[in-house]
Amino acid sequence: MKVAIYARYSSDNQRDASFAHQMRVCRTFAERRGWTIAQEHSDHAVSGATLLRSGFQALMRDALNGDFDVVLAKSLDRFSRDQEDTAGLFKRLTFAGVNIVTLAEGDITFRHIGFKGTMNALFPKDLAAKTHRGLCGRVEDGKSAGGLC
Repeated sequence: MKVAIYARYSSDNQRDASFAHQMRVCRTFAERRGWTIAQEHSDHAVSGATLLRSGFQALMRDALNGDFDVVLAKSLDRFSRDQEDTAGLFKRLTFAGVNIVTLAEGDITFRHIGFKGTMNALFPKDLAAKTHRGLCGRVEDGKSAGGLC
């Protein structure tokens, strides 16, 4: 079984260590199953809110060319935080005969796309609301909310 590994982290506030960890655990997972790692694709400091990521685009092109049988990632949200994009990814890869496997969810099915796709889409909105609430609390306490003055 030939596998392509995909890893991504979202912003410059995160570190390459996140990427390195994702790749390490995916490599170990693939090797334990006797899978051949055919390719590794990644995007550094790019939001999952867009599909316009060079690593992701290369992954999709190679999948449609039949270069591997499985795409492996740490979790489904590494591919996208957008529900429509996640469903499209699943549809195109399934059409090409490529399975999606993640360490967090296992073999991805239609159920994962529906439920996890919804949860992944809600995450950025929830995070923004919590961040805004926290910043308001700092201002109310007379502290800096951060950012440039």
